[in-house]
Parts: sequence; structure tokens; C-alpha cells
Amino acid sequence: MKLLIVEDDKEAAAYLKRALSEAGHTVDSAATGRDGLMLAAGETYDVIVLDRMLPEIDGLAILRTIRASRVKTPVLLLTALGGIDDRVEGLEAGADDYLVKPFAFAELLARVNALARRPPTQDIRTELSVADLKLDLLKRTVSRGGRRIELQPREFQLLEYLLRHAGRVVTRTMLLESVWDFHFDPKTNIVETHMSRLRGKVDRGHAHELIHTVRGAGYVLREPD
Repeated sequence: MKLLIVEDDKEAAAYLKRALSEAGHTVDSAATGRDGLMLAAGETYDVIVLDRMLPEIDGLAILRTIRASRVKTPVLLLTALGGIDDRVEGLEAGADDYLVKPFAFAELLARVNALARRPPTQDIRTELSVADLKLDLLKRTVSRGGRRIELQPREFQLLEYLLRHAGRVVTRTMLLESVWDFHFDPKTNIVETHMSRLRGKVDRGHAHELIHTVRGAGYVLREPD
């Protein structure tokens, strides 16, 4: 699953991100309400884990805003406020579940999994595509022009990220953070090596390239000119 954690406590956020990643999930995180709102409204997630008390924009305001924007991603609200009125306020703002701090990670994981199992309330994209390139998120398959492309797991993640940001330039740093979960420069050509292999598999033998290098900026996957 792809999860979003919005939590301003650095230690708590790092712990949750590490633990949820170890449980097999892809995890994005934001430390402010403003950044959390931008991600929640602009990206596609299976579940959002949202702290209530955040700088810039609080959790309830984020909930009300994304619900007003018809974002129906399940939200687990985290808070130190455990009173009945606080729970009611959170649920009425749009939360799907409510967990009071401090909490056991096992319970949080169980609640996240339970939210993800709920029947969808809106159409969820299971396929990403640009031109004749198609990536099936459920079957974990990739094809171009009807021909199957075999990708390694990291290559699949890399292509998924490019497709989710199709038409937009993504930087090396963005790829390191989102695909490898590196929040530092490893001083290697890991991105360039994987991108070269991916481009070979996706574009070789086709009249038009879909993945392009933007000199001095990064990479972009876009429709043929």
C-alpha cells in the first residue's frame, strides 16, 4: 500500500515511516499541515495517517478541506485528545478512524490494514498509462504496444513514480527519496543506472521515446511530440 503520514514530531514520524516501510508499505511523510494538505490533495494514497495538532494547518482543517475536494482516501486521525467530544469532532470532520496517543504500533498497523480493506467509495485507478505504455497496479504488469515488459521491482517503482508524475520533471533527489527512501545523497549513480535500464526496456524498438532526460534538471515521462 501507499501511505501518507502527516506528523510534526520528527521522532514519531521517523519511527512510523520506518515501521510501516518494514511492514511492506510505501510511505510518504509531511511535517506540516500545509505540506500534508498538498500531498493529500495532489497524490493518490491508500490510507492517510494524520496527526491532529500540526503547525500551519491543523489536522481537522486538512480533513475538512480534502473532503470538500471529494478526496475520499481513508484517514486515521492520531491525537493526544482522547475525550468523547474530541473523537466525535474528528469523525465528523471526515476521519474514518481515531487513535489516541500513546498507541501501540501493532494496533495502528491493524487499523491501517482494516481501513485499506474497506470497499472503495469511489473509482480507484488500478492502471496508469501514457500513450501505449500501460502499468497495472493490481497485476503488477507493464506493457507497451500490447507487448509485455519485464521489470525488476525497483524498476517497476521507478516507472510507477514517473507515470504518476507524467508530464512533470522529476529530479534525482525526488527519485532517491520516493523510490529508494534515501534522504541523503548516496554519492553513487544508482538513479542513472536504473533509469538507463528502464529506458532501454520501455523505449527500445519503438519509434517514439517516452522517457526523456532534462539536462540539469532530471527526467520526464511524456506523450510523444
